[in-house]
Amino acid sequence: MEDDDKVISINKNAAKPKRPLTLKDVSIASGVSEMTVSRVLRNRGDVSDATRKKVLQAAKSLGYVPNKIAGALASSHVNLVAVIIPSLSNMVFPDVLTGISEVLDDTPLQAVVGVTDYSPDREERVLFEMLSWRPSGIILAGLEHSDASRKMLDASGIPTVEIMDTDGEAVDAVVGISHRRAGREMARHIVKNGYRQIGFLGTKMPMDHRARKRFEGFTEALAREGIEVVDQEFYDGGSSLAKGREMTARILARSPDLDFLYYSNDMIGAGGLLHLQDAKIDVPGQIGLAGFNGSEMLKGFSLRLATMDAGRRDIGREAARIIAGRSDGSITETGQRVELAPKLQMGDTLKRR
Repeated sequence: MEDDDKVISINKNAAKPKRPLTLKDVSIASGVSEMTVSRVLRNRGDVSDATRKKVLQAAKSLGYVPNKIAGALASSHVNLVAVIIPSLSNMVFPDVLTGISEVLDDTPLQAVVGVTDYSPDREERVLFEMLSWRPSGIILAGLEHSDASRKMLDASGIPTVEIMDTDGEAVDAVVGISHRRAGREMARHIVKNGYRQIGFLGTKMPMDHRARKRFEGFTEALAREGIEVVDQEFYDGGSSLAKGREMTARILARSPDLDFLYYSNDMIGAGGLLHLQDAKIDVPGQIGLAGFNGSEMLKGFSLRLATMDAGRRDIGREAARIIAGRSDGSITETGQRVELAPKLQMGDTLKRR
């Protein structure tokens, strides 16, 4: 942004810097002892409803926020749950965060989010910072991490739940789906509906391990039927409708005889559907389509893209339940494994009419 595009000013009416509020301030405002204020704010001890109400009202009117670092020094952890995900722009992860919040809202725990941009080095840095706060739990996307990250998780002693993927060895608990199974099931349904000339469109997969596993399961199931993927188209960076349009145009220009396109996610799949509709190509009669994720946005299309619902919100809920249970002592065992079943949504683009 150029200097001419911004205006900087100072609010002279803003309050001068103040000292931090303390328990003593709340004690004076409420007319009760500091010890009683502490009990109320920590929800500890036997305090009458009238006194509790008086203290909470005084704290609210002052804008007082407890300093939990002092309590953390005594308990060796804070009531934070570190949630480490690869992206906030990917439509998958907001749904996961919603599921986590739905469970943690009923507990003293609060989620704090770190983003890795699919980079192992960045994941190490985010994990290092998060662990330095000694959170009550860690929810971490994926099973593939650098050696340094795994060592930090192993040494921390903090309850950890890896999410989204069950195809691999977990550090502690794991909640997700088998992406190889999801790929196999999609391949079986494609073949069952008579498609044979199949193309694949997706992200470049060295760092997208879940997409890679789906593709492995997909090609394995096709091979059992004597079928190979005819052509492939890959992209870098984030998903978009525009990329789906462009990729679909390119792959069909190279391989016009394709009768099915399998996309690694719904966003590019929806873009492919738009391209085919604009080109007046019959879907699913001339060419079938399928994506992955079970995205809500698909409900707005005149044709519903076939997809596989990975249960993102359920994954978030299950992971948060494990962390909350391990935190309050209601779950004492470690190494929980929750594998959800991916659910096929046939939509309008998989079965020939």
